[in-house]
Amino acid sequence: MTVILASQSPRRRELLSRIVSDFEVIPADINEEVKSYFTPMDYVLTMAAQKAAHIAKQYPNDLVIGCDTIVTIDNEIMGKPTSRDDGFRMLKQLSGRTHKVYTSVVVMKDDQESSATVPATVEFYELTDEEINHYLDTKEYEDKAGAYGIQEKGALFVKSIQGDYYSIMGLPIATLYRMLPAFD
Repeated sequence: MTVILASQSPRRRELLSRIVSDFEVIPADINEEVKSYFTPMDYVLTMAAQKAAHIAKQYPNDLVIGCDTIVTIDNEIMGKPTSRDDGFRMLKQLSGRTHKVYTSVVVMKDDQESSATVPATVEFYELTDEEINHYLDTKEYEDKAGAYGIQEKGALFVKSIQGDYYSIMGLPIATLYRMLPAFD
């Protein structure tokens, strides 16, 4: 049985390698548009499930892991920034405030499916425009929910976290580790 990670994220690849020694990476190309009828938890779970299902349909005998991570504040789902200006807007909105991060993991093999959504709470320091622009200059914000990566220079914004650090990075490895034995 082959294990497939349905994600192009280098962070997820690195984290999965801590619990699975041999796997393939096959990104799922799906529409991730946020519909107004989604709650944050519904959205993140739906996206993870769609990613896993998209790849599982092509590789029905393999174990497929789909993931999605979102940042939410004021009931707004913050996806990946569409531009530098959008990244600035997101970081300005998160500045000096507490927000939620949700990562959903869906594991599929044959007709078996298991899922989990792991929340975390992140509090940011108050950020100056200069700090935000300096961070945006690094381009780390690109392709990151909420326009920051906690495992990189974005860590300098974080005053406190509650919950699973690895969920904030994009793959709650302890939760996934406990899900996998059901598929042996």
